Amino acid sequence: MTVQEYNQCVELYADRVYRFIVKNMKNTDDAQAVVQNAFEILWKNYTGVSYEKSRSYLFTVAYHNMIDQFRKKKFDSEIGEEHEQVQGASHQYTGGREALELGLSQLPEIQKQVVMLRDYEGYSYEEIGEITGLNESQVKVYIFRARTALKNFLVSAENAI
Repeated sequence: MTVQEYNQCVELYADRVYRFIVKNMKNTDDAQAVVQNAFEILWKNYTGVSYEKSRSYLFTVAYHNMIDQFRKKKFDSEIGEEHEQVQGASHQYTGGREALELGLSQLPEIQKQVVMLRDYEGYSYEEIGEITGLNESQVKVYIFRARTALKNFLVSAENAI
């Protein structure tokens, strides 16, 4: 693709790509950023993209960019919600037992189950594997991850006992 063909792509497809993205994102600022990024990627790769395929290339790049934006926003909102929950909950307990129970409630279900079986019930790794249907190495990994998450939760400044 030549520079003139790239400029033609901008004239022909900028509005179409923008309408497609803004319809899905419902946010004009984010849509503009996605479209601009798509054209930037096309510019960086203009020698490797033929003019005939530039339209589909732009739509594909913009679509993937939009999906990345959705994932990033979802991740950011989940982090914010978790932070608010931890901050709000940190004022609700006064002792170590309540802090530990709150930390356990934050764990994924499988990690919570295996750490409870090991540390509260005293089962061996092999027995936990039979109960949960996991192999022994998986049990060890889940317990390690759960203990690490609990340790990080309990020693963080917001949750310090």
